[in-house]
Amino acid sequence: MNPHDKEAEVVPARTPLYDLHIELGAKMVPFAGYEMPVQYPRGIIREHLHTRSAVGLFDVSHMGQVRLHGARAAQGMETLVPVDVVDLAPGHQRYAMFTTDSGGIYDDLMVVNAGDYLFVVVNAACKEADIARMRESLGDYCEIEVLAERGLLALQGPAAATALAPLAPRAGELRFMQAAAMPVAGIDCFVTRSGYTGEDGFEISVPVEATEDLARRLLAQDGVEAIGLGARDSLRLEAGLCLYGHDIDTETTPVEANLRWALSKARRADGARPGGYPGAEVIIGQLATGVERRLVGIHPEGRAPVRDGTELVGPDGAGVGRVTSGGYGPSIGGPVAMGYVATAKATAGTELSAMVRGRPLPVRVTRLPFIAHNYCRG
Repeated sequence: MNPHDKEAEVVPARTPLYDLHIELGAKMVPFAGYEMPVQYPRGIIREHLHTRSAVGLFDVSHMGQVRLHGARAAQGMETLVPVDVVDLAPGHQRYAMFTTDSGGIYDDLMVVNAGDYLFVVVNAACKEADIARMRESLGDYCEIEVLAERGLLALQGPAAATALAPLAPRAGELRFMQAAAMPVAGIDCFVTRSGYTGEDGFEISVPVEATEDLARRLLAQDGVEAIGLGARDSLRLEAGLCLYGHDIDTETTPVEANLRWALSKARRADGARPGGYPGAEVIIGQLATGVERRLVGIHPEGRAPVRDGTELVGPDGAGVGRVTSGGYGPSIGGPVAMGYVATAKATAGTELSAMVRGRPLPVRVTRLPFIAHNYCRG
């Protein structure tokens, strides 16, 4: 081989909606091994505000979808995650995370009790590792079916239920974190009432060959517009939702990440099935004794954004933490950020400085989320 020859470039994969994205004028970027739309001609800010006020359609077909079949599937999942799967009611969904032996987070995920199987959705960047982890650990518990031939659409915004009603009348019966198989525009789909924006909405698993047709049908409904990754990120940041690889990773524990709410009572020290998952001793110990750092909201003063990786310092100039996500919050009308700070500095209202290009910019610790969640719970 000629030593000057470059290694063959990895060609990003394409979702079933690639041609539709191009038709709609999307700016495409590589993301998690796929070519994905970061924005459309209207731009990120307008897409963000449209989702907050009406309804947006997101292509999330790059995510991993898996079915776990068998009577012991839930028992098996509890060997990997610190949440209650065994008692998860049929038709309900729960947020979970795969944990490491040291209590860190391999990935976060959604798991649904679909009645006769578990439906699991994992992040695109981690899906191959997640599937390998499930194959290695769950083979004695259940059959693992990777749904490679499924697309995934997210319909998000206060008008999501209204937009979906003509195509799926039953979807309106669902409440936040509920799920059901149902026809959508005559297509057999699996629908959850959930999302990653802080707004009401649905995620729709659809056969790959019908994904583009369903997307076009949804975009034809009043008020529905295509939304890219850029607005998806700013929406989730305002909603205080963690992004894997930024706000959570193998070096952060669920307790440090303020995910105590996701650690089910049944899996805690005094619960019905305590521990039994990787890192349980560390996580249960942190629940009892606390942690040295915590994930918090960061509200920068002025208009300058504070990006991930920015160091946070106290009044004496000593480092107290670091920003993990940051950018402009269109609904807030200014910059917003999240990051880890020493627990002693994690009280809302604490004044710190962010070191931006060597200059300290004033910031204030604040509670998350930055905007109130608008989920359909009632």
